Amino acid sequence: MGATSGHQRERSTRPARSEAGGSGDSSQPPAGGRRRSPPSRWVLRGGLALLLVLALSGALVYRELDGNITSVDVDGWLSSDRPPENPSEALNILLLGSDSRAGANGEYGDVAGRRSDTAMVVHLAEGRRKAAVVSIPRDTLVDRPECPGQDQEAIPPARDVMFNSAYARGGLVCTVATVEKLGDLRLDHAVAVDFAGFEKLVDTLGGVRITLSEPIEDPYAGLDLPAGTQRLTGEQALGLVRTRHGVGNGSDLARIELQQKFLKALLRQVDRTGLLTDPVRLHRVLDTATSSLTTDEELASLGALLSLTRSLRGISPERVDFRTLPVTASSTRPNRLVPKKSEAEELWEALREDTALPPKNR
Repeated sequence: MGATSGHQRERSTRPARSEAGGSGDSSQPPAGGRRRSPPSRWVLRGGLALLLVLALSGALVYRELDGNITSVDVDGWLSSDRPPENPSEALNILLLGSDSRAGANGEYGDVAGRRSDTAMVVHLAEGRRKAAVVSIPRDTLVDRPECPGQDQEAIPPARDVMFNSAYARGGLVCTVATVEKLGDLRLDHAVAVDFAGFEKLVDTLGGVRITLSEPIEDPYAGLDLPAGTQRLTGEQALGLVRTRHGVGNGSDLARIELQQKFLKALLRQVDRTGLLTDPVRLHRVLDTATSSLTTDEELASLGALLSLTRSLRGISPERVDFRTLPVTASSTRPNRLVPKKSEAEELWEALREDTALPPKNR
């Protein structure tokens, strides 16, 4: 309607046509040639052509990035004996760091099998104004339920086994089943990131700026970092989140502290650089990220990942609450941990009900 009224106004200001059809008649073609299309029409045509090209190239990019993602039918493999679905619009996502040496990860050493040195339950509250991240120590003793293995044969249940044995035995599906049993918490999605993908992702972001209160040296992780503020490359960041010999008493709890510290720095950098408003850089990051991901089928598309990412814009880094599952040393197994029942249950309940987490350091 706005365009139509504009043309009406334009016509009303034209001079009246003379009887001889002189220059005042703008509807006549120029001598010796065809009538020209108004400039606005060429702009419109060019704009439509540009939009068509962008739409086609965008579709190809989507298809390319969708093809990068490895998916697992988690819901299809798991039995119906699962915790009830979340009553609210909150989301619970299992995030794993895989140390598999398959494919491009072979450069990190020849180690058989796979483990999940990083395991976090990411809880996105209803309304997406805040989030909680709960780390599960890999050395925690848990009851692993029966779950499907990679060869489609059932993995028998086991009592008092290390938490990361679930990923070693049955991959993403078995880990989801184990976490759901541990917390009686329904997981909506699951994501695993490998070594090579993590390193490339940090480099694509231009490194991550972090401040260390003390130097860290760990030859096992190839790490030698001074104290103070510095920008970590992908290789250094990978060493930081993997180290357990260069900090504290060498326990998994000390490593979790570093992992959470790094994630806080990563969130601050993404927020500060406005990554989501830079389409070229965002494409590079997504291309790197999707090629290193294994997800549940529902999340295994660029559209689903973008939708999830956009929903997080209202969560500032300061509104992400990092926690570690309350644990204590096992009385029967040296160097192993067990959940503190009452405190752990209180934390799980807060995630199930989408309510405020219990106070820290009680």
